[in-house]
Amino acid sequence: MKKTKKQRQQMLIDSLDTNPFLTDEELAKTFEVSVQTIRLDRLECAIPELRERIKDVASRSFEDEVKSLPISEVIGEVIDIELDNRAISIFDVREEHVFARNQIARGHHLFAQANSLAVAVMNDELALTAKSNLSFLKPVKLGDRVVCKATVTESGNEKNRSKVQVTSTVENEIVFTGDFDMYRATEN
Repeated sequence: MKKTKKQRQQMLIDSLDTNPFLTDEELAKTFEVSVQTIRLDRLECAIPELRERIKDVASRSFEDEVKSLPISEVIGEVIDIELDNRAISIFDVREEHVFARNQIARGHHLFAQANSLAVAVMNDELALTAKSNLSFLKPVKLGDRVVCKATVTESGNEKNRSKVQVTSTVENEIVFTGDFDMYRATEN
């Protein structure tokens, strides 16, 4: 049964309250309408476009201040962080990140996003990657949005080491995983 405009707009509001990172294309597919219809619904409901929603979430999420590096040096846009616990960043794959012949993202960009997020989540003035174990599971292509989640699994042992597990996804499919052994200046 087709939803009325009012019902669809309420469902749009509810969907974006649950997941503010949904694209107009994903919403159009979910509601079985055109992207233009979603954009008009967003305008009528005063819902900002995706980039503004991401910035809004990020500005509300930073209760902790990143100590290990300037936030501007994290590859991707950090949208959530809780030091020594977890962090999330988003990286949009653009033309300069891919091989020209096949439009597949260069692996060092995925690694850089994951590694810089693993450093940023450390609650220490100095945090460095001592060792990493990486798996590239699926190609990432031009236009993909990579959501990277870092979780501290072991924090500050006797050798000033912490472990961070990182998972990167595109449209909820895992494309990259990494286990990072992090050196930190102080024991936690």
